[in-house]
Amino acid sequence: MDGTEAQARSWIEDTKMKAILTLEDGTVVEGEGWGAEGTALGELVFATSFTGYEEALTDPSYKGQILMLTYPLIGNYGVSGAKFQSEGIKVEGFVVREKCDFPSHYKSKRSIDQFLREEGVPAISEIDTRMLTIKTRQYGTMKACLKVAEDYSEDEKANALELARTQPDISELDLIEQVTCEKHYRIKGKGKRIAVLDLGVKRNILKNLAERDLDIFVFPATAGESEIRSSEPDALLLSNGPGDPKRGKNAMSVVKNFAGEIPIFGICLGLQIIALALGCDTYKLKFGHRGANQPVKDLKSGRVYITAQNHGFAVDKDSMDGIAELTQINANDDTVEGFEDTYLGIKCVQYHPEASPGPWDTEKVFFDELETIG
Repeated sequence: MDGTEAQARSWIEDTKMKAILTLEDGTVVEGEGWGAEGTALGELVFATSFTGYEEALTDPSYKGQILMLTYPLIGNYGVSGAKFQSEGIKVEGFVVREKCDFPSHYKSKRSIDQFLREEGVPAISEIDTRMLTIKTRQYGTMKACLKVAEDYSEDEKANALELARTQPDISELDLIEQVTCEKHYRIKGKGKRIAVLDLGVKRNILKNLAERDLDIFVFPATAGESEIRSSEPDALLLSNGPGDPKRGKNAMSVVKNFAGEIPIFGICLGLQIIALALGCDTYKLKFGHRGANQPVKDLKSGRVYITAQNHGFAVDKDSMDGIAELTQINANDDTVEGFEDTYLGIKCVQYHPEASPGPWDTEKVFFDELETIG
């Protein structure tokens, strides 16, 4: 161990904090606090990816949620900034079994602890994440409170439990407005014009569109029909995003105004909002789909794709009868993963084709169709 590493280890020991994680069912877990000192409120959700914590932490779809990773060791390749899906961290808090303080990767610019401290996000480790995952699968997603401090009293534990129980349900929060862009912008290309309604769009979605030289016009979630129409789009794409799709009233209105006029595509939350606009219904899943290993069966080809997903709501399959054609289902729980309406020119997927965990299972299937519209 050289002097620099010894000095760093000494600093980590001297700055160790304590943390408590409380759930609305009365569960109290104590562990090591790191990241930023403070309090985080949100749903505790788990994701099963082995890698990709940099992408997950910056994914706008996690707004309003405390993210727990099931893979035990997190942070071993550090944080490069190259894989950010937005301008910074979007999760409310972070929960892991063990963090790595000394990452080893030639692109690493800082440790995950430094990253969270700089972004003001509290985190907890040295706890039984397997127990919390099993509890979530058994009883469903729960509201949680994460507190990180130098120390805390019994009164503060009780306060954390009260905060977990009394915070608003995620369906009561307007999360889309917290992650959408402030004003419209353009990513120029020579291909077809694609209007993207930014409900919390991931950078990889825009990157996939740009790689196909499409002319991209990105609009905030509050944009109305006339503003979007001014770009003279050849197609409309509704992006991913956080929270309950029923909060996306404006996006539903946009879909209704353009349906049947230009092709409409949806990813994740975009799929759910388009379904609602067509007259279908949505519901909250027991614990959601979050990870890079979700199997999706295509009903036309019979092929099963490996997909990346991050969502806590789904379209009610029975409500689609007579409205849209179900094209893909989740092979684990039979939930809706894709639908289309050829008459109106609508095609949607629940998973993230831009994430390509297969590694290229769904990326070309979805984005190539956008490239060839018209």
